[in-house]
Amino acid sequence: MVCLRVPRRAGDRLGSVTRRDSPLRPFVATLVPYDLGPGRGGVHRGLPSATVSITFPEADPVEIGWITRRASRGHYHAAVAGLHLDAAELRQRGCTRGVYVTLSPLGVGALLGLPASALAGHVVDLADAAPALADLPERLAACRTWPQRRALVEHSLLAGLARHGGRENAAELRAMLAALSRTFRVHEAAWLLGCSRRHLNGRIRAEFGVTPKEYQRLVRFETARNRLAAAGTSRAALADVAAMSGFADQAHLSREWRAMAACTPTEWLRTEGRATREPSPREPSLGEEAASR
Repeated sequence: MVCLRVPRRAGDRLGSVTRRDSPLRPFVATLVPYDLGPGRGGVHRGLPSATVSITFPEADPVEIGWITRRASRGHYHAAVAGLHLDAAELRQRGCTRGVYVTLSPLGVGALLGLPASALAGHVVDLADAAPALADLPERLAACRTWPQRRALVEHSLLAGLARHGGRENAAELRAMLAALSRTFRVHEAAWLLGCSRRHLNGRIRAEFGVTPKEYQRLVRFETARNRLAAAGTSRAALADVAAMSGFADQAHLSREWRAMAACTPTEWLRTEGRATREPSPREPSLGEEAASR
């Protein structure tokens, strides 16, 4: 997922989809307004995550490209970013606001109608990923308030759920993701599930486009990102974040951060870490709740 900076506004996060009786609750992790500002050329570093994101710029298209692959840049009125282990750069000139949605890996199939593996490592236009939602950006542009935009997105996702519904093997896949989120090594997850590593690898890769080890890296990185934004930049804070997030030590955290974010933890915090609000219900258990969706 390409993670965005989100303004702190009471009641924004998820809105009514967080109701326990909402059919969207198992599949939608985030539904919020975003702002890449200040200024007329918002720039943001999109970090890897264990969810799939949909970015709806309010007016001007958003430009997205992988930092290590400059030729990958594209302009989108609605961008869907699959699971990825590389950082992206987002630029939105003119109006820097929009709507930001993240889906659990299982939510991609239930709401968009295609497996998450089809999106892994890619950013695509929503119209290509889910043709039935092709007119959603235009309809969002006609909305004048955040409650109207939120209601429209919720209604559209509910319509997608009615079209596609849940998978017959959803319970098995949900259990696999939960086991990977609760452990640090793939063989530990396989033991919990009572299956072989080969079986686990084949199922996860086929359904989500990443290996079990890569999924564990995404969960661990996302947990560290959330904790790092809250903890700050002191050496003690970085060491604590590393320990609580499942890294061997602070050096391990720094190496992984450079590999997946293309910068150091300190550099990220200095440029935008404290402005990032991506509070996650997965954080207390290393991505456990997201995997259970």
